[in-house]
Amino acid sequence: MLKKIIHRVFGKAAEPALKDAPAKAIKASGKTSQASKRNEVPAKVHGIDRDLIDPRAIETVETLQDAGFESYIVGGAVRDLLLGLHPKDFDIATAATPEEVKRLFRRAFIIGRRFRIVHVIFGGGRDHEVFEVSTFRANVDVADATKVKGNERSQKSALDGIKHAVDSSGRVLRDNVWGDIASDAARRDFTVNAMYYDPSSEVLVDYHGGMVDAKNRVIRMIGEPAARYREDPVRIIRAVRFSAKLSKLGFKLEPKTLEPIKKLKKLLDDVPPSRMFDEMLKLVQTGHSIASIQTLKELGLERGIYPLLDVIVERADSPMVKGMLGDTDARVKAGKPVAPSYLLACVLWQDVIEGWTARREGLTLGKQKFPKIPTFPALAESVDAVFEERIGDVSGRGKLGADMRDIWMMQPRFEKRVGSSPHTLVENIRFRAGFDFLRLRGECGAEFGETNAAELAELAAWWQDFQDADHAGRMALLEQARLQPKTLDEGGAKSTKPRRKRKPKTNSNGDGIHSAGI
Repeated sequence: MLKKIIHRVFGKAAEPALKDAPAKAIKASGKTSQASKRNEVPAKVHGIDRDLIDPRAIETVETLQDAGFESYIVGGAVRDLLLGLHPKDFDIATAATPEEVKRLFRRAFIIGRRFRIVHVIFGGGRDHEVFEVSTFRANVDVADATKVKGNERSQKSALDGIKHAVDSSGRVLRDNVWGDIASDAARRDFTVNAMYYDPSSEVLVDYHGGMVDAKNRVIRMIGEPAARYREDPVRIIRAVRFSAKLSKLGFKLEPKTLEPIKKLKKLLDDVPPSRMFDEMLKLVQTGHSIASIQTLKELGLERGIYPLLDVIVERADSPMVKGMLGDTDARVKAGKPVAPSYLLACVLWQDVIEGWTARREGLTLGKQKFPKIPTFPALAESVDAVFEERIGDVSGRGKLGADMRDIWMMQPRFEKRVGSSPHTLVENIRFRAGFDFLRLRGECGAEFGETNAAELAELAAWWQDFQDADHAGRMALLEQARLQPKTLDEGGAKSTKPRRKRKPKTNSNGDGIHSAGI
């Protein structure tokens, strides 16, 4: 630790804080054409402001270094620091294996199969922060990998215990062969994301000219682009995402990196749906969703990458979806959480409302004639049909799917403004998302044929008042709702069915106040 302080004070930053750990490194085998000379850039040249770094990221790096493992902040965080930006995430690369990393931290978890990494967690609750720690990987030749027939879905058991495996198209299914920093840099996607920064010595390590490309605002693939896309087709989506993310800073895809993308997009068909689903969410909820969709269109990739992404791009200009994407970008930039369930609930509401209306009113949708059924069963059946058609088994049965169902199934419940129902609903963990969705329906519902959008807007205003009011205010609002003429039924359509009147009850104190079932 004293050596690090001396380096920081007296500027001896030309040497890395720790020597490479050759015992932990496996030299890259096969081709070495992507290897490049190590360039160590001192603080006075790169100009990174160390104060922009999260102290917990520095603590993570120094804990690993103190245990004898070469370690750096790596990737997009280094790029952002070079540009004078405050990184949102800090990834760390180290010579330590996942098991060695896990032993050094109180809260650390090994995750992943294709790439095994460690999540080091600081804090708890909403204030917790996760730092992703990955082991230096060898840039091994695809020819040396174990060949597996089929893909990750069909050959899951065959991949058990294999450190490096590819399928028949050359796509990497397992990549857990440890290497040194040079090989790790060679296997990264883009030069501007392949720089390493040691916060102890303040040295920046650059193997592939990333610092120059960052200065010139160029997004360049390391190695031969077509071969790298075949190795991992998801790099196509990453190229789109980084191009969109960095476009406002003037970055552009280098021509050789751009040229093969459209021709090779069919390779994405073999990527497991769960991985494609995750990559799709990164496109639309990392703060640059509108720019990402525009980039997809500019590159001719608006269709054919992933069915659900096709729907998002297709509906991106509709008021509801466009408003939701804009709000999502704003929340990410403000450091606020975003929920993929809310995003997808907005995107797929058009399908839900069409199926709901057809079942509730006994209409024909497409080639199918539906019998007329009550509001809640009609909505439930429509939701099931949308999950089956649009999402399948990827997330429809998990937490995300459950949250989407809650948002949708909550909509007719907003009509029940009697008894204890409003009090119960406002305490629901998904109430805020369901309420925001109701308000968005009031603003944009007309585009989906919700002719009662004005009434929905009034209903949303009532619920805003209700959630902000104290107990007495809530009781007054319930009385106001009781006296108002009924304009909507539970499904959001005009109601013609007379309601049965009930004799008012008094509470147990006999004070004459009508009971709300509390």
